[in-house]
Amino acid sequence: MIDERRNFRTTIHIASMSAPNYRRELREIVVDSASEYNWMPADLLFELGVRPARSERFQAAAGNVVERDIGFALIYANGRSTATPVVFAGADDVVMLGAIALEGLNLCVDVGRWELVPAGPVPVASYSRPELV
Repeated sequence: MIDERRNFRTTIHIASMSAPNYRRELREIVVDSASEYNWMPADLLFELGVRPARSERFQAAAGNVVERDIGFALIYANGRSTATPVVFAGADDVVMLGAIALEGLNLCVDVGRWELVPAGPVPVASYSRPELV
């Protein structure tokens, strides 16, 4: 779905790592592959049992720097799931699905159809195995 500002939106489910079957649905969440992190409502993360693991500083498009807590959660979309870092978004923050989750889900935005689609085979480098000591 595309909103009035030409942002692509989708529906996801989110759960804590410790209770993967207790999921909450987030509808019409912004998909922003230019943003690294996934920004989820802090109150929802706490409700699910997701706890902050660390704090991080972010520079907004307007230039201001904000500090937010980061935890880890499971995100489900298009029949796939991934464990991913999530930012505890404040009331004035945009809730969005970012590049880290998209990569973990191996999904990308098909701009012709405006939907999430499989990104295809995941590239892998060919290296020799390290020696165990």
